[in-house]
Amino acid sequence: MTDAAENTEAPSTTATPDRSGTPVATAPTTSTDTTAPTTTPLTPTDTPLNALRSRFAALTTAHLADACIRARIPVRCAPTALRALQPGTRLAGRVVPARHVGSVDVFLEAFEGADPGDVLVVDNAGRSDEACVGDLVALEARIAGLAGIVIWGLHRDTADLLAIGLPVFSLGALPTGPQRLDPRPEDALTSATVGEWSVGRDDLVVADEDGALFLPAAGIEALLTLAETIRDTEHRQADRIRAGVSLRSQVGFDTYLAARRLTPSLTFRDHLRAVGGAIEE
Repeated sequence: MTDAAENTEAPSTTATPDRSGTPVATAPTTSTDTTAPTTTPLTPTDTPLNALRSRFAALTTAHLADACIRARIPVRCAPTALRALQPGTRLAGRVVPARHVGSVDVFLEAFEGADPGDVLVVDNAGRSDEACVGDLVALEARIAGLAGIVIWGLHRDTADLLAIGLPVFSLGALPTGPQRLDPRPEDALTSATVGEWSVGRDDLVVADEDGALFLPAAGIEALLTLAETIRDTEHRQADRIRAGVSLRSQVGFDTYLAARRLTPSLTFRDHLRAVGGAIEE
């Protein structure tokens, strides 16, 4: 098959179509309840990355985004247009950045330094005039042991990518590959930009039906525990709503309204923090 990203000649030469495929796979009671979160205990051989993969299986990106808010760290979501090729796909791993300039060689070099379970994060500047990842890149990523691919740009070879089964998140598909070869920046393999965020090897990425979220690798276990606390509170609250106990009564909404009349600056989020609610963060 042809590959949608390869052009090793001068920029004026039309690039050979390159199908560098990218299938990167994965795949609440009262608000004041102090029950400990349900966590997955670590064994001595577990690493933070293994903990991320195993514990994210019972979490969502929304839980982790709320945990970031509560931990007062930036919530680094990919733009909403970046979605899974296959609905229901989930993905978690360490970022392997690659800035695409018209040739697939940057991806192949990125694989050289990748570890099993890593995620290729492709920065193609969000371009909508070319696909930069296709079936060959996806197959190579799978052989290298990567968990998936996140593309700030477009993919192609959709049918082949679906058959390969590697989880892929991108801005969409386009038949044509690059017809350019730009100068390669020195940091092409150390950082990638996705939307407004710059990410590198010190970052992790998780993705699901709600989109992709970047997290700092440092302190990830504490962040996972916080996300699990939020998840468990929400589940208890949802169970009580189904049992007929309104969310308003669970969070003491009437008390909040009365307090706000006395203190207009009081926010609902302040009230939720006081009562242990998990609606907004």
